[in-house]
Amino acid sequence: MKYLEFEDVYKHFCNKDTKLDVLHNISFSVDEGEIVAITGPSGSGKTTILNIISGLIKPSSGKVTVHGNIGYMFQRDHLFEWKNIYDNVMLGLEIQKNKTEENIKSVERMLKIYGLWDFRNAYPKELSGGMRQRVALIRTLAVNPDILLLDEPFSSLDYQTKLIVSQDIYNIIKNEKKTTIIVSHDISEAISLANRVIVLSKRPATIKNTFNIEFENLSPIKKRQDKRFQIYFEKIWEAINNNG
Repeated sequence: MKYLEFEDVYKHFCNKDTKLDVLHNISFSVDEGEIVAITGPSGSGKTTILNIISGLIKPSSGKVTVHGNIGYMFQRDHLFEWKNIYDNVMLGLEIQKNKTEENIKSVERMLKIYGLWDFRNAYPKELSGGMRQRVALIRTLAVNPDILLLDEPFSSLDYQTKLIVSQDIYNIIKNEKKTTIIVSHDISEAISLANRVIVLSKRPATIKNTFNIEFENLSPIKKRQDKRFQIYFEKIWEAINNNG
């Protein structure tokens, strides 16, 4: 089943003097259970696509079909420093007035499985950057989204922490069986996490190419060690930097 369909989507932003074309005739779909990465040059409209999917902004033209509800994890974790970890992850359920016994048990299960239960009474400032990202993801998953949107989720982390946390986040996504769309400027990150990588052109963005990433269920770390990894990297790098 297709959980998301983009059909001939255009997006421009206007002020009183100028019109900025951002997306030009974007079409793609995402199947249930897929992890799709979107990459491309800076300013090419990657985050704009996520914002359209989430309903934060509307396309200028074209059709977007979303099956199910959306969970959106932004580039910054946006944890409330004055709330402990338990209260932070429960926030979405409180806002939705959906703090049922079943949902509470689901969140507590994730805190236990993913190594955060012992920190439930701690505050965000007491956690490492990687742990904060796990908290942010569990908070997003607490509302049981059908489609998970991740916007540059590891950009604030140092390289070593990024590798560890990307493995953690990948495991959570796979274990919770979430259809996921990741925006990343990091080619290696996109290859190691996704089943498919969509490459955008410079603005106004078109889809330059799409690459199926096939690694037979290897972990992100193992993918980086596989000889096929460099082949994928070079092809995606060429697609991003080829002006033709």
